[in-house]
Amino acid sequence: MLSVLIPGDLQLGYPDISADVSQVGFYVPTYMGPPECFELITQMPNLEVVQLLTVGFDAALDYVPEHVTLCNAVGVHDAGTAELAVALMLASLRGIDDFARAMPRGEWIHERRSSLVDRKVLIIGAGGVGQAIAQRLIPFEVEVTLVAQSQRPGVVGISELPDLLPAADIVVLAVPLNAKTTGLVDDSFLSQMREGSLLVNVARGGVVDTEALMRHAQQGRIRAAMDVTDPEPLPPEHPLWRIPGVLISPHVGGDTSAFLPRARALVEQQINRWRSGEPLAHIVQR
Repeated sequence: MLSVLIPGDLQLGYPDISADVSQVGFYVPTYMGPPECFELITQMPNLEVVQLLTVGFDAALDYVPEHVTLCNAVGVHDAGTAELAVALMLASLRGIDDFARAMPRGEWIHERRSSLVDRKVLIIGAGGVGQAIAQRLIPFEVEVTLVAQSQRPGVVGISELPDLLPAADIVVLAVPLNAKTTGLVDDSFLSQMREGSLLVNVARGGVVDTEALMRHAQQGRIRAAMDVTDPEPLPPEHPLWRIPGVLISPHVGGDTSAFLPRARALVEQQINRWRSGEPLAHIVQR
């Protein structure tokens, strides 16, 4: 019988067989782990399933053979990531980062700031994370528009972006990184955004052209609040750290107290499906 290899912090009671992985059939790489977690796959000739603990799967594609089923963690991070997206909006609009930097100086910087109330928010990406962000924004009395590749009830098509971007106060990115979304937010995209608007990225760093973003942010045209960057981690000397109006968190959107319980539930369900021959959930179509 093939074995299961999962990270110890999931605490599902499977034995530690990391010394000999040749009989592993179901593998869960460590969440946000180093490349070695994926390189280990080359020592698993009987591997059948790789279950990720992230929604994004781009980092795994170069390591998982085509004959191995790759699944992602749809639903595990929706709530946490949506929570951070709203927090980034509020922190940037209300100047929380400026206030925090002023505290050691004992500086009282009272001034009128933008409110989230009455803003027009454009969410690009209408999957689990995008929908979760939209739900949390409703109580803030905002106007929310969801955008996806194709139009459907309650969601507009991405082809309408040229008309939507100039009217939005806040643009939120919640899309997967793939061939269609890599570099989606380029100079043309940013030029269409309203002067003084806010870009929030909780997707992947590669969705945004970093050089173009820096140009627009340095000019003061737009502000940015992001949980992901390109490159990532962002090197200490990178100029993006020091541009006024830019707020950066270190890719912590889904890494909260809500993560482990939801990850355990998903992995246990997937292992049971695999062992019983039932169809797996959240299979990545490559």
